[in-house]
Amino acid sequence: MTTRLADVIQPEIFTPYTIQRTMELSELVQSGIIANNSEFDTLAGGPSKLIHMPFWNDLGNDESQVMRDSGDMNVNKITSSEDVARKHARVNAWGANGLSALLAGDDPMAAIGQLVSSYWARDLQRTLLATLSGVFKSSTMSQKVYDITNRDADAGTVNLNTFLDATQLMGDAKEALTGVMMHSAVETALRKQDLIEDVPQSEQGKPISYFNGKRVIVDDSMFYNTETGQAEMYIFGQGAIGLGNGSHPRIIQTEVSRNALAYSGEEALVNRKIFILHPRGVKWNEGGVTNEFPTNSELDTAARWTRVYEPKAVRIVKFRFNTIEQTPTEVGV
Repeated sequence: MTTRLADVIQPEIFTPYTIQRTMELSELVQSGIIANNSEFDTLAGGPSKLIHMPFWNDLGNDESQVMRDSGDMNVNKITSSEDVARKHARVNAWGANGLSALLAGDDPMAAIGQLVSSYWARDLQRTLLATLSGVFKSSTMSQKVYDITNRDADAGTVNLNTFLDATQLMGDAKEALTGVMMHSAVETALRKQDLIEDVPQSEQGKPISYFNGKRVIVDDSMFYNTETGQAEMYIFGQGAIGLGNGSHPRIIQTEVSRNALAYSGEEALVNRKIFILHPRGVKWNEGGVTNEFPTNSELDTAARWTRVYEPKAVRIVKFRFNTIEQTPTEVGV
């Protein structure tokens, strides 16, 4: 008797399993940079493509009034603004031929789920990087970028001093920064300076790396120019990115398809995702989206993003630097 995908994939079990495993496999989620909660899950499954999140603005720093024995004080008002997130919907499918080798395992559903979850964890990171690229192209985020690429010698390279200068963009909120995302070549450059600390995990697994006490996430999709040595990193605070995993009764998140007309028969595992992945405090501007949901290219567009929180409340900093010392000629001096 032949074991088929439909025999081992139970959608009502497989769907929540892959969602949970995806978050467990994501270093961004495990570090707390991406924060998932039930409120965002509910919003992601709601009826609209846009998620409106009003908030009260700070009262400001006006000096207090001196009490007097007569007259009336000035009464200040509190104002509100709105953050807006965009809902995403993604889908992919895998043929049985690519999964058939796993069907002999002790727990084939878990084995398939591991592969699918790993894929979605990587895809989530790709979507985030496209989002952040677009966010930091917006002129409203210029106060959140620390760029030293035009400086010569040590002043333009990544090291502990220049990194601390980058975190200073957060002012007295800099201690909220807890994680850094960088290219592997940047991580290597910091290791050569003995600035990366590897901390063993209590459970079996590879050690967790830290730079200046901040968890390191390495992704070679980050910008790095092999010719000039220029590179970028993102410095995050806890909960900088909001994640919501949604669902809808008319959209089947997991199903197995079989094409009986194919000569040998073909099976495919289909996985669909509805989610929110939003940088808190940077509003999505609707428009410029060809279909119902934005592609990564459409996310990577300056016009789509406007900062609505005060700069220090947006818990992300972009740091641009050199990984090798630049001479005055190289920087145009």
